[in-house]
Amino acid sequence: MEKLKVIDGGIYEGERALFKTKDALIKNATFQNGESPLKESRNIEVTSTTFRWKYPLWYCNNAKVHDVIFEETAKSGIWYTNNSTFSNCLVKAPKEFRRCDNIVVKNSSFLDAKETMRKCTNIKLQNVKAVGDYLLMNSENIEVENLDLDGNYFVDGGKNIIVKNSRLNSKDAFWNCENVTVIDSTIIGEYFGWNSKNITLINCHIESNQGFCYMENVKLINCTLKNTTLSFEYSTVDAEINSRIDSVKNPISGRIISKGIDELITDDCDITKTEIIIKK
Repeated sequence: MEKLKVIDGGIYEGERALFKTKDALIKNATFQNGESPLKESRNIEVTSTTFRWKYPLWYCNNAKVHDVIFEETAKSGIWYTNNSTFSNCLVKAPKEFRRCDNIVVKNSSFLDAKETMRKCTNIKLQNVKAVGDYLLMNSENIEVENLDLDGNYFVDGGKNIIVKNSRLNSKDAFWNCENVTVIDSTIIGEYFGWNSKNITLINCHIESNQGFCYMENVKLINCTLKNTTLSFEYSTVDAEINSRIDSVKNPISGRIISKGIDELITDDCDITKTEIIIKK
């Protein structure tokens, strides 16, 4: 973004206040009482600015957004926008980012992340704090590092996902997913990973009542399980657990290594297809 024209300050009202802005630096501005103020903009940088109305950045391309506030009324703010970065942003509104491609978000907070980043592709999150359900639903090609999440149904229906060094307080996390790797993370919530395949967890701490059920090719390497009951039902599993497991129920096949299983329930499967190894 070279030779940007500068738009410094001002309060903008009315629909499409700066429609189709191109090659511009917008700073110290407030957008309110008007939809779609920067719709269809290209090659813009937005900083030290507040959005107070709906749809501020729809159909944009090559936007650099930093030190910006999206108020509660700026809902559904960033849809159909591509090739853009967001850093040091405070997002108070739900349903931000929909059908976007090639988006990077760093050092930002989402106070109401409900249905945020739905049906997006090629997403990178780094140092993000979020509160809300259905973050990254039905999205693909996702890289996450240092996410602090309080919200259920994380990445429901997602594909090709890498998560590192994160804390996920999320019931029904990773449901209906495919090709997921989670590393050095803590996951707390019931019913982890149902109906998913090709899921690998490395050096993770998991607490999940009825977790890891109806899964194909779920692999745990050097993980701990706590408060995890009725686990691995109808799943194919390769698990190396560095703790005791409260209970395991009806695994289909594979291997489970742990420091002990308090209850092994095999009322509906051939347990000989699953190797159970107890280590000291």
